Amino acid sequence: MNPNASGPPRLVWQRQVGTDQWYGPQMTCLPGTPAPPDVNDPPIPRTPPPPPVPTIAQIRSAFLELPFAKPSVSMQPVGNKTLVGLQTYYQADWPDTDDLQPGDISDSVKLLSWTIQFKIQAKDYRYTYGDGTDSGWTTSQGGVHPDGDITHTYKTTGTRSVKVDARLVGQYRVNGGAWQDLGAVADLQDEPVTRLQVAGTRTRLVDN
Repeated sequence: MNPNASGPPRLVWQRQVGTDQWYGPQMTCLPGTPAPPDVNDPPIPRTPPPPPVPTIAQIRSAFLELPFAKPSVSMQPVGNKTLVGLQTYYQADWPDTDDLQPGDISDSVKLLSWTIQFKIQAKDYRYTYGDGTDSGWTTSQGGVHPDGDITHTYKTTGTRSVKVDARLVGQYRVNGGAWQDLGAVADLQDEPVTRLQVAGTRTRLVDN
């Protein structure tokens, strides 16, 4: 036993200056700094770095690149015809396709070390009536007579280009975990246009 030893034994690991390789352990009871490391000592396995994770900006970008469906507008009276002065009803209709629309959950998307899914929700709609006016942004999907709340009355005859714009939001989850708010808005572009024929009315006097 070393007569200069003092205190309980200690396990010591050492690293040579200028390297990232550790050696040891060595047992010592001596005070002060132990002897330099012996390169023949077994190396300590390096701890692997944590897997990379995506940023919220990357997650939002992945959401905006999803294949979204685009709504079209249907109207009542049916047949894409209405009359001057007659209240016309509008409704946003989503197509029956594989593209994503409100209520859908996306397939899994691989972002770095995460597997992410998105849940699609409608933020709002804007109905363009084709005569220079629109509904403004509204959360309503519209509807038919008598309960539909998106209506318009035309003042002049002619063919009108009618459409509905939509903005989508969503939530995301990582590896099947809890849903989290995303904070991104997908403003859909180039929604289909419907041609509406606005006809006039005539008043004619007849004999009783």
